[in-house]
Amino acid sequence: MVLALVFTATFTAAPQKNQKNKDKKKNAPTADTQPVLTPIMPPLPDSQAVEQAVGEALGYWQIGDLDSLRKYYSADVVVVSGTWEPPVMGWDNFVKSYQAQRALAPNGRMDRSNTLIKITGNSAWATYQFLYSVVGEGKIAVFHGHTTVILNKQGDRWVIVLNHSSIVDSTSASQPTSGDTAQPARP
Repeated sequence: MVLALVFTATFTAAPQKNQKNKDKKKNAPTADTQPVLTPIMPPLPDSQAVEQAVGEALGYWQIGDLDSLRKYYSADVVVVSGTWEPPVMGWDNFVKSYQAQRALAPNGRMDRSNTLIKITGNSAWATYQFLYSVVGEGKIAVFHGHTTVILNKQGDRWVIVLNHSSIVDSTSASQPTSGDTAQPARP
C-alpha cells in the first residue's frame, strides 16, 4: 500500500514537474531572439539643445499644452508681453495670463524666423522675429515683432528664465465670408 501511494504520487507529480519545465522552456529565450536594446543617444550640442527647447516651447505654447510647456520654463520666469502691461513674474502667473489671452484668441498662429542664439557657459539667449496671426470677432489681426528669451541650463536641459516680446507693427482686416468674392472694395 505504501508502495502504491509512492507510485501514485510519483506519476501524478511528474506531469506537473514536466509542465513547469515546459513553461520555463516557453519563456526562455531561444537562440534566435535577441534582447531589445535602446540606443543611448549622445546629448545634443548646446546650440542645438537651445534651438530645440525654443522650438518645442513655442510649439506647445501654440497648441495650448501647458503640461508640456512647463518643462521649458523656470518656476520664477519673467514674461514681458508685446502689449502695454506689467511684466508677469512666476510660472503660475504666466499660466493665468496665457489662459486669459488664449480665451480671447484660441486659434492664433505664431511663426518664427531669423533666430539667433548665443551661449556662454550655462546661460544662453535666443532672439527671433515672429509673425502672429489671429482670427477673432470677424477680423484677422497680424502682428510682427521680436522675441528674446534668456535660458539657463538646469541639469541636462535648458529652461527659459526671461521671455520678452515686442510688437513692431500690426494690421487688422475683416475676415472674408464664404459668400465674398475677390472683388475690389468700393469707397
